Amino acid sequence: VEAPLGCGFVLLVIMLIPKSNRVKIYSHLFQEGVMVAADDAQAFSHLELKDVPNLQVMKLMQSLTSRGYVRRTYTWKHHYWFLTNEGITYL
Repeated sequence: VEAPLGCGFVLLVIMLIPKSNRVKIYSHLFQEGVMVAADDAQAFSHLELKDVPNLQVMKLMQSLTSRGYVRRTYTWKHHYWFLTNEGITYL
């Protein structure tokens, strides 16, 4: 759904991530303390979590970043998310 230019609407897209994939991502993040993802939203699977799409990892980490649970760094076409103390408490 696209809004015409100049109409003042904001397009909101929500991604639903299955609970099983969320648990796998959260578990990996908690165990390792860091999550790495290639900057490729169209990759079928994540580098380390083979049965989880890379886009779902990126979007879930984006959500955690906006809440202050992880800190993001970007280098050489890879995203790195580091768990914060608040993130440890949350998970």
